[in-house]
Amino acid sequence: MPRVKSGPVTSRRRKKILKLAKGYRGARSRAFKVAKEAVINAHKDAYKDRRLRRRDFRSLWIVRINAAARAEGMTYGRFIEGLAKADVKLDRKILAGLAVSEPGSFSKLVELAKKSLGKTAA
Repeated sequence: MPRVKSGPVTSRRRKKILKLAKGYRGARSRAFKVAKEAVINAHKDAYKDRRLRRRDFRSLWIVRINAAARAEGMTYGRFIEGLAKADVKLDRKILAGLAVSEPGSFSKLVELAKKSLGKTAA
């Protein structure tokens, strides 16, 4: 069987990895073997962190909503329960935005949640 050098294919493959590793420090941007590992790990971390970002933002929104609800004399859990009973379909991102930028609107939502909780308790 004849020997196959695969020059252009190999150089294209290596060039692609080294292009992805551009900006990395030291051998991670120059040596193919090290750069390949660095790129694989970077892509793995990027994938994982895209999912973690959603978790982090949700917890941030909950903290903001809780702080604003407690300032109005209500806990986060009771506030969310009251909104659900009042059939208000706003997600946590929107509620947190209202709590930060429009406290007046948020306090009206708290009053609505209090009313709906009062109706069901009676």
